[in-house]
Amino acid sequence: MNTEQLNGLFQNFNNLTVLIVGDVMIDAYYWGKVDRISPEAPVPVVQVQRKENRLGGAANVALNVKSLGAKAIMCSVVGDGSKGDVFRKTCKESGFSTEGIIDSTERMTTVKTRVMSGAHHIVRIDDEITKPLSPTDERNLLNCIEQIFNRQKVDVVIFEDYNKGVLTEKVITTVLGWAAAKNIPTAVDPKKDHFFSYKGCTLFKPNLKELKEGLGVEFDKNDFDSLKKNMLELQNKMQSKNILVTLSELGAMTLFEGLFYHEKAHEREINDVSGAGDTVISVAALALASGCNAEHSMKLANLAGGLVCEKVGVVPVDKSRLLDEAIKYLD
Repeated sequence: MNTEQLNGLFQNFNNLTVLIVGDVMIDAYYWGKVDRISPEAPVPVVQVQRKENRLGGAANVALNVKSLGAKAIMCSVVGDGSKGDVFRKTCKESGFSTEGIIDSTERMTTVKTRVMSGAHHIVRIDDEITKPLSPTDERNLLNCIEQIFNRQKVDVVIFEDYNKGVLTEKVITTVLGWAAAKNIPTAVDPKKDHFFSYKGCTLFKPNLKELKEGLGVEFDKNDFDSLKKNMLELQNKMQSKNILVTLSELGAMTLFEGLFYHEKAHEREINDVSGAGDTVISVAALALASGCNAEHSMKLANLAGGLVCEKVGVVPVDKSRLLDEAIKYLD
């Protein structure tokens, strides 16, 4: 792509509306310093200097979509307690509507609390329920999504699955059916549960670990022939137009769209890989919805994933910096 095409693509992001269905959460941070070991156990003592709540999970996908200029609508279920209030408050502070967020008396809001000392991740504490939605919550969520589909144009749907129970079989298949009926492309960031429920989606993006777990196979991360063989098998099972596999710590990714394309990692100073997958699916989905071909969508997504790994904590990609990088590497 040349500079003019890239500028046009990034400008077009501003015209898109993205529906994000999946597991939202709060990414809570305790920032502090460590200068001693606890006398009670051989663990560091963190003196907390700052606390912060960020949007996480599918909500971090929404942050990435918004940072790229598109409109993001989150559809999910949170608890009706104080943590749900914190989530809604954080959404509003970040400029998001909560029209697609359902309160539940049967669930809690997922909170991932990370204790940090400088750039060092000391410990993470997960407070969550991972059981599937109740029939009532499932029905309320689907009713809400249907209303959103009926009252506004949606350009692409992203399914962001963290195995926390929001993406049930019924939610997945129903929303996929609605999107297909309206000719709306669908992009999926899956987990092991319901791995094969997204049959027929436009873009299916497991990481290498999820690919192996989903197919029940094992092979070396550097065995490219085995990777291609299993991606073909996955495509036969999924009947997805695009299969995109991110190769985790290798920082690379491989795409199958009738042909194989491989993108190597760009040299980066990696500080934190948290949230990189959210960025990758956001950029790939927006690029595809804008008419960008799958190979260039992959290249853009790979650049974006690397950029957020330079930051500490879960952060969205910076649009202007991504455009600069794209012009540098893709023009």
